[in-house]
Amino acid sequence: MGNASFQRPWDARLARRLVAPLKDSLVTPNHLTSVRLAIGLAAAAAFLPGTYGWSNLGALLLVLSNFLDHTDGELARISGKSSRIGHWYDLASDAAVTILLFVAMGAGVGADAEDALLAPPIVHGALAGGAIALIFYLRMRIEAMAGKPAGKQASLGGFETEDVLYLLPVVTLCDAVGPFLVAASIGAPLFAIWVVFDYLQVLRRLQSKPPAARVS
Repeated sequence: MGNASFQRPWDARLARRLVAPLKDSLVTPNHLTSVRLAIGLAAAAAFLPGTYGWSNLGALLLVLSNFLDHTDGELARISGKSSRIGHWYDLASDAAVTILLFVAMGAGVGADAEDALLAPPIVHGALAGGAIALIFYLRMRIEAMAGKPAGKQASLGGFETEDVLYLLPVVTLCDAVGPFLVAASIGAPLFAIWVVFDYLQVLRRLQSKPPAARVS
């Protein structure tokens, strides 16, 4: 059991401790998902003006939103209040916040005429956001076909792939939203290609199994 706990992301472990007092309360996982969604949308909106102050606020709000993303799942697990609708609501909220964040970054960087990027900033934002949308969709398909563990993202030392967004305040403090956006518009599509291969492997593996052995 100790080894399994060590494998879990650090923020999920902290979230579990924080929501433990809510186990027998009227608060549901969907309530926490809604709070996370509202803060995530506020974070995206804060990037729209493209100014230094608003971008730093947006980064802090996003860190809070990303952390709160773990609270609904942890509450569902310890309280037995999990539901399929709640799970899909959580996934949809994740996708909406992340996609809108990069689109808003593109719009904000585009508002600053001094930022010269490889392409119009909104294009970089759309590329990153579109790739992330594809990643979320394929993960949902993998999970639906092969079960929840198959759709879980890679982790190392208690950190998951998406935890890179915890570094966003460093990016905004360094006034480097433009370069970060360019990196995301390159890195996200490359990661999406990897997830496509993952999806095709799961598809081939399932097609080679007898129907009775497949996950419905």
